[in-house]
Amino acid sequence: MNSKPSFVYGLLLGVLGIVLFSSKAVMVKLAYRYNIDALSMLLLRMLFAFPFYVVIAYIYRNEKQEITKRKDYLWLVFFGFVGYYLASYFDFVGLTYIKASLERIILFIYPTIVLLFNKLFLKKAITKLQKLAILITYVGIVITFGSEVSISGSDTYLGGFFVLLSAVTYASYLVGSGWLIPKFGVMRFTAFAMLVSCLCVFVHYGVFSRVDLLNYPWQVYALGLAIAVFATVIPSFLVSISIKLINSSNFAVVAGVGPISTIILAVMFLNESLTMLQVVGTLVVISGILLISKQKEN
Repeated sequence: MNSKPSFVYGLLLGVLGIVLFSSKAVMVKLAYRYNIDALSMLLLRMLFAFPFYVVIAYIYRNEKQEITKRKDYLWLVFFGFVGYYLASYFDFVGLTYIKASLERIILFIYPTIVLLFNKLFLKKAITKLQKLAILITYVGIVITFGSEVSISGSDTYLGGFFVLLSAVTYASYLVGSGWLIPKFGVMRFTAFAMLVSCLCVFVHYGVFSRVDLLNYPWQVYALGLAIAVFATVIPSFLVSISIKLINSSNFAVVAGVGPISTIILAVMFLNESLTMLQVVGTLVVISGILLISKQKEN
């Protein structure tokens, strides 16, 4: 069982990681103003992040770990493919259709999916309070999403669908990382999983894209570097450490700061705004997470 100081430490690292991850949507939307497509933007993110993960994987190649089997490496490849490649790609595509604040609110479904996956695959019970919290969270998302559809039109459905796919795939990564991290160590697991996702993006771009990546304004590359360092490399390790200290279900609670931080950043840098109904929906979503937090305190 984790001590209180380590739990608080893991909680703070998780909050910081989520806030940094949340900034990604805002920076991606800023980059889209320069007419870059989703796959090219994702490639820039991974190109800039790749050298960091290579160095980190080498430095921590002998990190203390439990006994690993061949199937553990296969699972690592799978979760690297699903959790960071597919989840990132779906998210970047979704952001071409919807605004950053709405993206984060929809993506916020993933903590509840973590609880469901933990129940299905790890046989962790979901309490009545958690079930109520999940219900409240989904009601809030429906309110917020429905209000945006009436404003932005049918493209919101398509963007919301891709972000939902991102939520499901990222949730699977969080659940898988919960039991794989002790086998590989935090730094090795994160670096290896991200290297897998980088290679997947490189192959995807090489096979399907015909876009000249060297033909964009310097602002696009600056944003790509910022996304790679501050919204990918740093928070990926913060999240992994947090999951190790407080477990994936508790981390799902920490993720509640995501919608708030994204909304604040989107208002500051993208001039986005929410209707009163969307504000209500967001507050309902957050209240569902706070309900789970209350159980932890008790």
